[in-house]
Amino acid sequence: MSRKLFLQLSDWVLSTDPRQRLRIMRSLMAAFAYFACIGLMVYCSWAGFMSNADTWRVSVATIINLAFWYGMLRSGLNLRFKDPSLTLPQVLSGLTIAIVAYAVTGPIHGSTLIFLALVMVFGIFALQSRTAKIVGASTVLVMSGTIVYKSATDPFHYPLSLEIAHFILIISVIPTLSALAAQLNNLHKRLETQRSELAQALARIQVLATRDELTGLINRRHMMEVLNQHQKRLDRSGHHDFYLALLDVDHFKRINDTHGHSVGDDVLHRFAQVLESALRDTDIVARWGGEEFLLLLNDTTADVANIAIERARTALAQTPLLPNLPDLKITFSAGLTGYLDGELLHTCIERADKALYRAKKQGRNCTVIDDPDNEEPGPSP
Repeated sequence: MSRKLFLQLSDWVLSTDPRQRLRIMRSLMAAFAYFACIGLMVYCSWAGFMSNADTWRVSVATIINLAFWYGMLRSGLNLRFKDPSLTLPQVLSGLTIAIVAYAVTGPIHGSTLIFLALVMVFGIFALQSRTAKIVGASTVLVMSGTIVYKSATDPFHYPLSLEIAHFILIISVIPTLSALAAQLNNLHKRLETQRSELAQALARIQVLATRDELTGLINRRHMMEVLNQHQKRLDRSGHHDFYLALLDVDHFKRINDTHGHSVGDDVLHRFAQVLESALRDTDIVARWGGEEFLLLLNDTTADVANIAIERARTALAQTPLLPNLPDLKITFSAGLTGYLDGELLHTCIERADKALYRAKKQGRNCTVIDDPDNEEPGPSP
């Protein structure tokens, strides 16, 4: 059989969904114990320890049980239940078969106790703590009743002295397995909680590493990573039509001195929100430091990029920043420049910074466009 054909057959038998494959594989692993139990009963029938009728009845019931659970898992019907693994019903059906086998295998019935333990082990990693204890107690109770019944009705094959030994074995092993299942379940829950907490902590660390805590925008370090990735991507495609703009909130120190730093923080937060809402989804804005912000304007021209900046300026003028200070209005100065093929990003940013400086010298609340293709930069119209 070729590897490809084997993989196709494996996918057909076990499903292509990883979780379903795991559930089906666990169920099929348990099936080996069932088939061993069937083999034991066939041997008992051949050796005259049990009737052929009992052998057929229990064997057919076991095969039907296996086919039913495989069909539930392979068809995906198990996904409709709270526990998609269907662990509890599979364990209960397995325990029932093991107890019936104990009752019909006559003189070698003691050997079926191993199947009883195997069924408990099958569910040991998936049963809930309380459920495992209930299953263990129920198994001991039902097996005790079976032992009493068989000792009374078939004392030749089920002598009381031997059944007492079996009972002691059962009350020693089954509760121990139940307690172990409960402990493993509690450990699993703790591990899941720790994993969830670790994932949340990693997510918070990722946010802190890439986001500015005050404004929620990406920070300077992450913006440089974005710009470097963007530059490499455009180098491969041969297109470099993007512009950078440095924005600075005008007279921000005056706001801090007049209203306090908490108001200044609120102003920066609201300014970042207004700025983001005025830009396209493809544009990126970062807090560059203090009251400075850097814009990456993708796939555009100087005029179109300037229109986006002016749109943000208009939105800022029309938006009440702080409810408790309705008369507080702010403006910003901007330096806009385009990226030249092959130049260092720092060179482009420095050119935008120089354009910003000129915008401040020209009276603020304006944009100076430094088009690298032209000799003389000028203010936006």
